[in-house]
Formats: sequence, structure tokens, C-alpha cells
Amino acid sequence: MSAPERPPSLDPVAAARWAAHPAGMASPWLHEEVASRMLDRLDFIKQQPHQWVHWEPLRGGLQAHEALRQRYPKAQVWLSSDQPQQALRAKSLVQARWWQVARWMEPRIRVGSPPEGQAQMLWANMLLHTSAHPQHLLKTWHQALAVDGFLMFSCLGPDTLRELRSAYAQRGWPEPAHEFTDMHDWGDMLMEAGFAEPVMDMERITLTYETPERMLAELRELGRNLHVQRFAGWRGRRWRAQLLELLMTLARPEEGGRLSLSFEIVYGHALKPQPRARLSAHTEIGLDQMRQMLRTPAGISDKL
Repeated sequence: MSAPERPPSLDPVAAARWAAHPAGMASPWLHEEVASRMLDRLDFIKQQPHQWVHWEPLRGGLQAHEALRQRYPKAQVWLSSDQPQQALRAKSLVQARWWQVARWMEPRIRVGSPPEGQAQMLWANMLLHTSAHPQHLLKTWHQALAVDGFLMFSCLGPDTLRELRSAYAQRGWPEPAHEFTDMHDWGDMLMEAGFAEPVMDMERITLTYETPERMLAELRELGRNLHVQRFAGWRGRRWRAQLLELLMTLARPEEGGRLSLSFEIVYGHALKPQPRARLSAHTEIGLDQMRQMLRTPAGISDKL
């Protein structure tokens, strides 16, 4: 059975508004932490990209971008975003200044998407769970990759914010976030988008906070409530006081009284395979497609 075209509880208007929201000068701490764990997974991949794409680098992790640049120092880098101004801003933050030698010795950083079928790696960290049309996005990534190129991505899973969801439910409040997609459904969507050999895994990260205010500040860095049935309109000081009181119920004695919140992180890795010709009574194959089918695979071994 095919996966739904859109996460059922995600509001596409709210998702578009969040995507256009200006990102900060620094990427969220949790995003950088997840990116560092994705970087460890690259140790199992022997292919050395000579072109790679960083999708939404401002939110995905600027520190991770630098680590990737050092891992692939000779590779052409593309910074891609649905919001071009955010990609341009990321470029201004990650490229060397004009007086630095690296500015003239390293491959030029480009903004936008590479020519179709040219990139050997596409890196998308903590993004898919905010997409109103994830299948379309996966197909876009598939088109950007060369044959035998690979996708590395991460996103939030369904067990994220379980403590907060439970607390909201006890108060009879609407959900604090939309429903996040299970890793098995992501695997199915990768196959539908044309990828092969998807490898999915997950882990849970528990964060603790000294105060409700600190928890709220970090949650606002990570995103917004995109649920279609979220609270409507503005809420006043009384509601905020009630919210802070509710968050205090998340304090755990075993954590020294600190507030505790769980995040399920889903990791995905998949390849773009050789194209297959559709067989019929009469089949036509273009010259470029024939050359691509006969090309010797670059080969990736010891995959995740």
C-alpha cells in the first residue's frame, strides 16, 4: 500500500510559513548533534563524492557542513533550499572570506541545485518531518543524484515529545505537534521515489532542562506546531502561566528535578540505482539512457 501524499495531521500552510521563517545565525544544538551522528555513518561508505548537495544547511547544521567539507575537501558543494535567500545566507556564513587563501584554493560553493543526475551525495539533516509533501521532496532528491549516488537524511520519529503529548492530553488541549512518520513508512517512500537498498534505523535522545522557559526556547529553535488542529489564535498570559505549570510536571527526580523530554531520531540511507528499461511489445531506449545503463557502477560497499 502506498504511503499518503502528505502526513495526515500536518498543516501545509503552517509548514510553508515555517520553511520561510528566517533561520538563526547558528543551527539548533540538537540538529548539530544529530548531524554528528550521521557523520559517523559515513565511515561505512567508501565512495568519495566529487559533487554533493547540502539541503537546507542553515537548519541542518553549519558545524556539520564544515565537517563534511573537511571530509571531502576537493568536492564541489551545492547549497540548496526551497528559500533561495536562506541558501545565500548559508553561503555567506560557510565560505572563506576574500582575503583567506581557502577562498581561492577550495572548490567554489554554489547555490541552488546541481544539474540533474550529477551529485554523488545528498545530505538532508532534520528536515523531512517538516515537509508537507515528502514524497515529492524525495523524488527531487532522487533526480539530483547520479546513478550510484547516495542519500543521507535524518528526521524526527513518532515517539518524539511523548511526555509533552501526554501532558497536553491530560489537560484536554490540542496536540503540541503533528504526527511524525515511522521509519518503516520512510523506507517504503524511498522505494516509491526510485531509491534502492534503503537502510533505516532510529535512536532516542532524552534532553533535560533546568526551567520550563529554557525548554520552550529550545523547542522554538527546533520548529513550530504544524498540527492542523493546533490551538487557534493568540493566547494570553494566563494560558502561558498554565503552560509553564504543565511543563513543570515533566520534572523527573532521577534527573535531579530537571524537566525531561524525549526525541526519536530516524536515520535513512539509500542509493540511486541503475535505471531499468520498461519492457513492452515495443521498447525504445535513448542513447544517453543506454550509456548510463552500461556504465560500470562506482560501487559502494559495507553500507549501513
